Amino acid sequence: MAVRSEIDSQKIPAHVAIIMDGNGRWAKQKGGLRIFGHQSAITAVRETVEAAAEAGIQYLTLYAFSTENWARPAHEVMALMQLLVHTIRKETPTLLKNSIRLQAIGQIENLPASCQKELAEAMELTKAGTKMTLVLALSYSGRWDLTQAAKRMAAEVAAGRLQPEQITEQTLAGFLSTVGIPDPELLIRTSGEQRISNFLLWQLAYTELFITDLLWPDFRREHLYDALRAYQQRERRFGKTSEQLTVS
Repeated sequence: MAVRSEIDSQKIPAHVAIIMDGNGRWAKQKGGLRIFGHQSAITAVRETVEAAAEAGIQYLTLYAFSTENWARPAHEVMALMQLLVHTIRKETPTLLKNSIRLQAIGQIENLPASCQKELAEAMELTKAGTKMTLVLALSYSGRWDLTQAAKRMAAEVAAGRLQPEQITEQTLAGFLSTVGIPDPELLIRTSGEQRISNFLLWQLAYTELFITDLLWPDFRREHLYDALRAYQQRERRFGKTSEQLTVS
């Protein structure tokens, strides 16, 4: 496994996104309930956030709860919401100490009132953070993001404030929930699943993928370093040839 000294500090991706998968399977392997896996995942989140900030990553987006996750058993969803409130409240002082700003994307209005309150308070308290921005994707889906962007653009066109011929890729990006945040350069997915699960569909167009069989509760800072080292060894061509990159 990689250590921090093996990472080139000049080639750190500005934005890393993570699909934190495998909590339920981890708990099952341990003979516990699924919520036990979610509780155990907090250590992985804490270590990853700290390591990302120390490495110089500017934005870290964690896929914490998808729109599809609402379909899980009611008792699991309720336990997850309670865990979310507790974790945000407990970790806010650490975010403040490390100058990490908290943001959230997704259908936040669908979260329980207690979650919305804790989230709003934590975002307000940490808004001056400058070292890194931690983005929680909550009740989020990529298709929802694109749909709400299309609706907002259509409203602007209907109101005469935007002409159809003025719509470009940059225009659409300006209506997404991630406006102001650079597209991820690296996506990490744990548990070995090889799909993006309706996450940041527009934003991941040219993102490098790093998939590990490790289940999320076992993820630690050295595993983040492994992903960063793999990213730094890749050639990002964006449709160009290797020769073109060499010339430029």
